Amino acid sequence: MAEHILDATGLKCPIPVLRARKAMKPLSMGDVLEIHATDPSALMDFKNFCETTGHEFISSEERDNDVLVLMVKKSG
Repeated sequence: MAEHILDATGLKCPIPVLRARKAMKPLSMGDVLEIHATDPSALMDFKNFCETTGHEFISSEERDNDVLVLMVKKSG
């Protein structure tokens, strides 16, 4: 589903969100960024990020080794 992947594992707040913001800039409207994060606050950080930027928070799921996979769709 995601066209682009950002590996933010091992990074602590606010670095994953800052890297995601930078990764979203060149994307086209409707593109999906898949973010892999291990910071326990990542879920709330990315929900807040989407609320403030207008991007769409699609989903989150926890995978092996406590990696949280978040999907964010770029808005217009």
